[in-house]
Order: sequence, then structure tokens, then C-alpha cells
Amino acid sequence: MGHSSAVDVCNVVKRYLDDPALPPALNNVSVNIAHNEFFTLLGPSGCGKTTLLRAIAGFETVSSGDIFLGGERINDLPPYRRRINTVFQSYALFPHMSVAENIAFGLEMQGLGKQAVPKRVKEMLALVQMEHLANRKPAELSGGQQQRVALARALAPQPAVLLLDEPLSALDLKLRKEMQVELKRVQQEAGITFIFVTHDQEEALTLSDRIAVMSAGNIMQIGTPGDIYERPQHRFVAQFIGDINFLPGQMRPGHDQPVFRPAAMPVDIPCQPPSGIDLSRVQLAFRPERSRLVDPSQPHHLRAVIETVMYVGTATLYRCRLPDSSQITLRESNEGGLARNVGEGVAVHLPPQACLLMEA
Repeated sequence: MGHSSAVDVCNVVKRYLDDPALPPALNNVSVNIAHNEFFTLLGPSGCGKTTLLRAIAGFETVSSGDIFLGGERINDLPPYRRRINTVFQSYALFPHMSVAENIAFGLEMQGLGKQAVPKRVKEMLALVQMEHLANRKPAELSGGQQQRVALARALAPQPAVLLLDEPLSALDLKLRKEMQVELKRVQQEAGITFIFVTHDQEEALTLSDRIAVMSAGNIMQIGTPGDIYERPQHRFVAQFIGDINFLPGQMRPGHDQPVFRPAAMPVDIPCQPPSGIDLSRVQLAFRPERSRLVDPSQPHHLRAVIETVMYVGTATLYRCRLPDSSQITLRESNEGGLARNVGEGVAVHLPPQACLLMEA
């Protein structure tokens, strides 16, 4: 096993009970995470993302499979022998210690020299921009500040990998957004592999170099935020990340390329099916912001009637009903155009690059 990856998870299975009839918490999971990568495990509650994180940390033993850190198999190493640190949801700071003492604690436990500890603490305080609060106790800090101290304390011993288990979930939205920017900056400056667990799609898209989308103990897809959003390989991934519309229908031969004919109406939408897809049961998927509302007099477009109008600041969302009573959501950016009204008939243009074909 080479050292090109920071972490290699190979065919890992985790069962909590020995009953083979019960689905495992991790079902033959494999993933390679690069050095200095911001890698996110994303999925709904119970999908196995935290179990995988805990298995990498050594808090869970795996039922089968192997975990490597920098090419070395670490299955049998206890957590404190792995060059891995974890930042939890609850920051677990020592209440009786100052910020600086909290950060120094792990370094002293490691046996770092008396001269080296204050120097390293100072570097960490600078990294998380907390120098001015070095002597405060955790109770005197805001949630965001406590989060920074927890981060500094975990990074101080210079682990090879930092694991973060939904560390921003306790913060309010505005602070959470600020801390996302901060986390990305700290990761880039520290030059350490971050493995981040979240169920928040927007957070995953914002922070990650790559994302693994998980469901029921399986990794459904691994890719860059752009891959996962623009080219989802499964219906689950498409639905979990962002909003998406599905149109039932069937493929037909077209003049120069195949076309999709929705069940809702006789219009042909040109689109190229991906290889290996069962063309007898396909659906067309498209993101609300990738469609365009056009003049209803134009032929060859989907027809719809607006049922709900939702103004969301930078854009307006239109919930529309198709002739077969199915619904789609369309999103138009608010660039000073006219808002459309409930009951209005519209035509929907789907550019070929907006169309995704998926097995139904």
C-alpha cells in the first residue's frame, strides 16, 4: 500500500449484532482520502457516516476490512496511538482551564518540551485568531469562539488527519456561515487532511474538495461538489443534494440524437443517455435553476401552470403543475424582471445540458 493517500478504507464492514439478516451499519465501504484534502461524508441520519468516522478514529472496531493511515494498517491500534484527532459536536473544553491551557493540555500529555509548548500554543492561537482571548475561560466565550478553541486544541499535536463530527451544528445560521469560511481557511493553512461529517448539503458543497454521499451503510457516489451536484449517478444522490425535478416518460429515436418524451405531454426533449442505463425505464431529471420560463406561444416546450410563487431574495421559486397533474419547481433569478402570477400559463425550456437521464 503506497503513501499517496492519507487514509485508505478498504472493504470495511461494521455489524453491531452478529445477526447476518440485519443490514450492517457499514456495508463493504472503500474510500481513499488524499493528503491535505477536505473530504466530507454526507448523508441523512443513520446512513453510517459517523460510524465510519469513529472507525477511522479507533472508537469503533470494524467487523471486517482494513483501515490504513499513510499506508500503515491501523485496525489494531488504540485511538491514542493513531495520528488522528477528533473535534466533536460538543466541544468538550476543560471549564477550569483558560483557552491557552486547553490548547497546551494535549501537548503536555505528549511530552513536548517546556519551551516548545508555549510556542506551539501561540501558533495555534494565531491560526484560529484567538490571541486576544488566551486567558479567558470557556464559559466566557461564545459558541463560535469555543469552536475555534476546540479546533486549535485538536490541531496542536499536529495530527496527520483531523476528524470533525458535525462541529458546526450547534451554531446559529449566520455564525455557521462565518465558521465555514474559517474552517476552510484553517484547513488550507494547517495543510492537514480534514474528514468532515455533516447532513447539511450546502455546507458540504461549500467546504469540500470531495464528497462521499452515504445511504444505509453504503457510499453511493464520491466526487467533487460539482460532480455530485451536476452529475449525480443515483436518484438518491440527485434528491439529497439540492432540489431536483423528475419527469416520467420514455426514450425515442430522434433525427440526430435520442429524445425523451415526457408522459405529461407530446414534446421531444433531446438528451444523450449515459452508458449502461436501462432505456426502458428512464426518467428525466433537471435542477429548478437550469430551466428557463419562456413565452407560452412558443412550440416544443413543456407547458405548465403556476400554482405557488415563493420569493427567496435572490430568486423566485415557482411551483408549477403539468397537464398530467404532476408538479415541478422552477427557479428564476430576480434580475429586475417581472414576477409571474399564480394561475399564469408558462412554457418551460430545458436546454440539453440541463437534462439528466436516470433509471426510474
